[in-house]
Amino acid sequence: MDIRGHDLPLLVSLRTMLDERNITRAAIRLGVSQPALSAQLARLRDLFGDQLLTPAASGKGMVLTPRGHALKEPLRLALQRLGDVVSQPAAFDPATSERTFTVGANDNATAIIGARLVASVRRRGLPGIRLAFRSIDPAKLTDRLETGEIDVALVSKHAVPNNMPSHALLEETFMMAQRKDHPRGVRPPSLKDYVRLDHVIVSGDGGGFSSFVDDILATRGLTRHVAVSVQHYSVVPLLLQSTDLVCTLPLRFLNRYRGSLRALRLPFDTRPFTLHATWHARFDNDPGHEWLRQQLKDCAKD
Repeated sequence: MDIRGHDLPLLVSLRTMLDERNITRAAIRLGVSQPALSAQLARLRDLFGDQLLTPAASGKGMVLTPRGHALKEPLRLALQRLGDVVSQPAAFDPATSERTFTVGANDNATAIIGARLVASVRRRGLPGIRLAFRSIDPAKLTDRLETGEIDVALVSKHAVPNNMPSHALLEETFMMAQRKDHPRGVRPPSLKDYVRLDHVIVSGDGGGFSSFVDDILATRGLTRHVAVSVQHYSVVPLLLQSTDLVCTLPLRFLNRYRGSLRALRLPFDTRPFTLHATWHARFDNDPGHEWLRQQLKDCAKD
């Protein structure tokens, strides 16, 4: 094939399409219209003399041709190296930098660490620094970190991708939360009380009705009734304030709702939970990344 300099943006689009295997999602990720991306795909098919992606038999998304499969990894590596060459700064000065940092985190980690990071940047007067907080898809986290779409992710220790560097930010304690005027009273629950209550949980996998608490109870031959499952921590206080549901939550999260919720000691020991910052090793020596990681460390200090 004969590829010219002005065809380089097509390779960026192809890399995204091979990754997403869906024209609509790829167009959103690239910030272009679906018709425009379809036109680019037609041009790429002419350049490579191959369909590259074809509609899936199920009617959902697309599948890669053998040529598309063969191109996917070399193209990713080539564009990654090119991106490093043109974007790697020789030095980083937060006072003059106009860099955008993207932090992957759930709403609880964003509220605890992210809010402090934003306040620190604003307090220090760094007008060029922009911060974006994104939710994390565990299945795509490794790829998002590798490409730099997410600079640093804030996750539990077990969610750190294999072979990626990380450092611990903070250790968390769990408590049982209930509304201030809950009819059960204010005493910490016994184990028998705990399993008889109706619970709400925050499920990262979307709709799941069990968590590490249920694993702990199972070792004692016990089960609890989980009545409600949500994906976001921020929803839980609203549910607890208007119902007799209870929830096992991180103490730092509960401290933000001391006026309306009561935190009570659990009738069992929970496994230690440590929030980690993780990133891809190719950014280890990037001055901007080093600065961001240090800010996150500072923001995690009590």
